Amino acid sequence: MSALGLRGTPRTFLLTVVGLIVAVNAQAQSKTGTTIGAFLLIEPSARVAGMGNAGVSLDDMDGVWFNPGALGHIGGPGLQIAHAEWFADISYDYFAGALPLGKWGNAYASVTSLGSGDIDVRTVTHPEGTGERYHVSDVAIAFGYGRQITDRFSAGAQISYVQETIWNTSLSTAVLNIGTLYRVSENGLHLGASLVNFGTQARYSGSDLRVTFDQDPDRFGDNSQIPAEIFTDQFAVPTLFRVGLGMPVRLGPTAKLQLAVDAEHPDDNTESLSAGAELQYRKLGALRLGWQKAFQQDAEVGLTAGGGVQGTLDTFTYRLDYAWAAHGRLGSTHRFALDLNF
Repeated sequence: MSALGLRGTPRTFLLTVVGLIVAVNAQAQSKTGTTIGAFLLIEPSARVAGMGNAGVSLDDMDGVWFNPGALGHIGGPGLQIAHAEWFADISYDYFAGALPLGKWGNAYASVTSLGSGDIDVRTVTHPEGTGERYHVSDVAIAFGYGRQITDRFSAGAQISYVQETIWNTSLSTAVLNIGTLYRVSENGLHLGASLVNFGTQARYSGSDLRVTFDQDPDRFGDNSQIPAEIFTDQFAVPTLFRVGLGMPVRLGPTAKLQLAVDAEHPDDNTESLSAGAELQYRKLGALRLGWQKAFQQDAEVGLTAGGGVQGTLDTFTYRLDYAWAAHGRLGSTHRFALDLNF
């Protein structure tokens, strides 16, 4: 076997991980809570979530959300459906599909939806509620394209329309994801890098920002009910740069261990490192363990775990996955996903 195969990559893998840790320790100032579209950072894949959300180096549909460069390595049509029970009774849903275009590459589309459900309107004078209810909803519709440039290197891009709605107020913008993936060997070290959520700023508008205004409250006899509108500041989207590596390790004829580690540099928080592992047996089932956002300032996340089963039915294969993730004082979250490959 080549020196860059399974036996030659463990040392390279460990040295690269050390380099990523050193880079992550050079933390920047945190700007948490200063961007819009925070739901764009919720990872849909239950498989990758169980591995600490380290997915930049994966070369299948699970890796596309982390790195559009994975699109170039998708070998056939596929569907992915994911649901997450988020904290505070927030519901998160994700649907994606991939379609090969032959020599032209692969196409990809996804819909992401997040909803708060109905929330009671509370004010200073009515702390128990006014009787009114409102809701918060977020939607992202994405289209992507990827192509395998060589047998080892692929690149991809994805553009998304993003909308956030709070009762009768909303904003919309577009974001771009780009990424590359390089496989040192098919069964050896994988290197990935991506820039996600690169887009324009946006501000809120809507009927909830329309008010009446008294231009001179100390003056009597003028119009004290002038129609007016409140203009909010413009807010940026949470742009994020990721770099990661993964390596499969054969443990025998029936078992395989998949290792992965990602380093992240966001523009609204400090740098972090995520890592995880997946132990797969005979392509029937898998157990996963990971840790996300290590070294991030004031991080509320950490340990992740999960598992899945897979099989074949007629002309397609399926995989059912579950993941649990700790969120500190916010409790924990649960993800469920179904993958179909034709």
